[in-house]
Amino acid sequence: MDADARRALAARILERSPADATEAIVTSDHRALTRFTHELIHQNVDIENVAIRVRAIVDGRTGVASTNATGERAIETVVARAIEIAAFAPHGIDVPSLAGPADVTPPGGAYVDATANATAAERANVASAIFEQAVAGGCWCSGYVTTSSSGVTIATTAGADVSFDGTECGANVKMTAGDSTGFAERYAGDAGVLDGTALGARAAQKARSSADPVTVDPGEWTVILEPPAFGELVMFLAGHFSAQSYHEGSSFLTERLGERVMGSGVTIRDDYAHPLHPGAPFDWEGTPKQRVALIENGVANAVVTDSAWSRKLNRPNTGHGLPAPNAQGPYPLDLVVEPGRESLDELIAGTKRGLLVTRLWYTRIVDQRKTILTGMTRDGTFLIEDGRLTRGVRNLRFNQSLVDALETCTFSSEQRRTGGYSYALVTPAVKFDRFAFASSTDY
Repeated sequence: MDADARRALAARILERSPADATEAIVTSDHRALTRFTHELIHQNVDIENVAIRVRAIVDGRTGVASTNATGERAIETVVARAIEIAAFAPHGIDVPSLAGPADVTPPGGAYVDATANATAAERANVASAIFEQAVAGGCWCSGYVTTSSSGVTIATTAGADVSFDGTECGANVKMTAGDSTGFAERYAGDAGVLDGTALGARAAQKARSSADPVTVDPGEWTVILEPPAFGELVMFLAGHFSAQSYHEGSSFLTERLGERVMGSGVTIRDDYAHPLHPGAPFDWEGTPKQRVALIENGVANAVVTDSAWSRKLNRPNTGHGLPAPNAQGPYPLDLVVEPGRESLDELIAGTKRGLLVTRLWYTRIVDQRKTILTGMTRDGTFLIEDGRLTRGVRNLRFNQSLVDALETCTFSSEQRRTGGYSYALVTPAVKFDRFAFASSTDY
């Protein structure tokens, strides 16, 4: 369903709503996934869906209902259900002000036809190139190749009418050797950049290089985290930049705006127009999204807001609303960590003794307010001695405050897009002067 068709559907919803005010969100998604293991494709998934979400305001009460049916009867039913739900909602509490007309421009490169129309055969070709590298490197591999396109249209009785279409693709590769593993990934908007040969070779090289790993003592180490590893940590900072968590006291930023909270080399932005991760220029309320400097040169600069929290805190609406209702409040979906001046190779060369970490897993929160996280290294951990990667290291468990670690750190000059099932962001590699490992493993 293209933008014109979504607009027509949203208009039909608004026309049929007798509510005092109505918001219609129409989304269309086409997501495809090719999974593989042991050099065989074992699963292909191809899903298309159109969904409608209606928010109705009646006499100061709000109701939300949704459906993925688009016929006339379905529209009448979902509108009626939203109005019925509103009748049971509290009166006059956080009544939303629906977005009005806005002029928004999608960032360049957000939609690529070749990605939207990618076939299972094209994804299989990427996987096949990965398989060749596994065989050549004496490994076996597992992972996936994915392509997707999505569109959203938001219209309100207050006059909002905005649409966005975007594409995404990615490949995630794990190579397993005798007693070691290696990892590589690539995420982008253009499926043409997915190079199975390069990804397979990188993952296989890490697996081979980390063979016969040694055990090192836990404790504080100088650590270099590659983007997949550091991104896994940065993702846990996102909620701290919400006006809701800031106000309620669960953010490390609470009562610290304007103060230095990290090292002076740290700048973190929310930027929907970054060329490595271009996204929607408006939020889920239809409000134009602002590009926000959250941390600037180590100083806590801002939090993000939506319409409700903008009113509550008397701050500008930065356009970071999520679909209503939600328990998270406003949220930054496009985090970008600014790069440094040294390459990753230079960061390694400048390290007398330390660890290089490719990837993390099982990362969990220990203390939300203090940003203490725990988790494990995975798929390529290496010992650095006298500026060189010398051998593989058995995995370790970390227990570390991320904000404390960012007090003394250096970023590489190369930014990469990284992500997982629930997030996507842009970051360079990072070198921490002090990073605490609590224990080691036997694998």
